[in-house]
Amino acid sequence: MGAEEFLSIDPMELKFPFELKKQIAASFQLLNKTDNYVAFKVKTTNPKQYSVRPNNGVVLPHSTCNVIVTMQAQREAPPDMQSKDRFLVQSVVAWPGATPKDIKPEMFIKDRGNHVEDCKLRVVFVSPPNPPSPVPEESEEGSSPRASESENGNFSASELAAGSREHVERQDKSAEASSFFLKLTEEKNRITQQNDKLRQELEFLRRQTAKSSGGVPLLYVVLIGVFGILVGYLMTNS
Repeated sequence: MGAEEFLSIDPMELKFPFELKKQIAASFQLLNKTDNYVAFKVKTTNPKQYSVRPNNGVVLPHSTCNVIVTMQAQREAPPDMQSKDRFLVQSVVAWPGATPKDIKPEMFIKDRGNHVEDCKLRVVFVSPPNPPSPVPEESEEGSSPRASESENGNFSASELAAGSREHVERQDKSAEASSFFLKLTEEKNRITQQNDKLRQELEFLRRQTAKSSGGVPLLYVVLIGVFGILVGYLMTNS
């Protein structure tokens, strides 16, 4: 049986744009192409180095789940920019209606007869993207944008301090954007799982009512209306 029988994983490498003294995030997506609820668990060879959210959960049938991996700030670069860290994604079929709260460690123990699928991901460090070059501004007298340089080509102390402040501000903004992205991804996963679960519950009720009586029952019409209201409320508050 293939290593991705239960869940497909994309990408198979965690690529971190390495920068010193800065938290860096990478992500991968879990895709459940089966008709089953699939529970998953993420492990790493270096748990002190990484934060994984979520590190376990349930992927509903024909649904996806995004996993965010954040690497702690590094004080020095690794030798040859190579990492020996690895991640392991374990998956197992769960029962219908299972939630992340139902996940137990014993579900992933193979010795107990559980069919557990393993998939390994490796860590890759890549060069960070180059920041865009600033456009120099002309002075009022039409002088060269480098007119503030001294004759020997050196900048003044005040100009160097200003450049340092701008660099720190860019780093702060980058960290804020990364945190905001993580929150949006978690909220998207939560809303997607809730929508999928509501849709499947409505489909189950429709089949049950169709067996008991012909035509379109009033209960099904009411449930469809409630589903539409819930989806609209969730999307409005996302």
